[in-house]
Amino acid sequence: MPMQHHDTGSDVRLDGVSETALWTVRMRAQESERADALFDDRLAAAFLDAAGVAGAPPGAGVLQQVLPDWLAVRTRFFDDHLLAMTRAGREQVVVLGAGLDTRAFRLDWPAGTHVFEVDLPAVQAFKARVLAGRGPDIARRTPVAADLLGDWRGALLAAGFDPGRPTAWLCEGLLFYLAPEAVEHLIGTVGVLSAPGSTLGAECLNADTAESPFVKPWLEALSGSGTPWVWQLADAERWWAGHGWRAEIADLLALPYAVERFAPHLAAFSGVEKDSMMLVTATLPAGGR
Repeated sequence: MPMQHHDTGSDVRLDGVSETALWTVRMRAQESERADALFDDRLAAAFLDAAGVAGAPPGAGVLQQVLPDWLAVRTRFFDDHLLAMTRAGREQVVVLGAGLDTRAFRLDWPAGTHVFEVDLPAVQAFKARVLAGRGPDIARRTPVAADLLGDWRGALLAAGFDPGRPTAWLCEGLLFYLAPEAVEHLIGTVGVLSAPGSTLGAECLNADTAESPFVKPWLEALSGSGTPWVWQLADAERWWAGHGWRAEIADLLALPYAVERFAPHLAAFSGVEKDSMMLVTATLPAGGR
């Protein structure tokens, strides 16, 4: 997952997978300006101002047209999930591959919540410059500069993470960029660091839909742009169970805000579209792995 940082005067450019963080933050800024916004990320505009040109996701297929609404629904879903988990007593939150995530600032966390944000040093340096002088109102925020393909476990522990306490983990917009063996290692490390009762949120590509007319052009465009999605699942619940987690796949069409947001697209869907991306929430039961 190579990421490079180039300082070009007043602007900062994040290459490779890091550039996808700028695509995402641009969509978050646009969402925050909507009257019917599903979340409010006022810091997104500050990141765009600092980065200069943010670029855009490659290609022009149907999935790309749905992408801003998908991102809005995904963000809201994991916002609600993390708040529910912390209100149920999980005071530690770890966002893996945090990119330009601002949940530490914008969510109404319970008092005592500690948010760890793990990402590469280049990403953390850019983020620190933009956020200089700003701090969350409620949560304690700790950036952790580490490569998720390296010893991020040691860096997280050194930053004050307590593996003896239940944790709410988040892997949003991350795992499909990693090779299967890297995902195995990452989730294995998460399991080792997780006390019973810990939870995990993740986004997964459904392998059964990867060749569909909806998904395949998107995957080809990503590959051509140098940011391929290389990990996918055919049976998500079974895969997570094999790693010690009791997982559930969200039924997005049971969420009123998702139905409302996707309504303009539903007439064009053949059915495979709603199953192509999976939002997973999982719990580590007593006894762990």
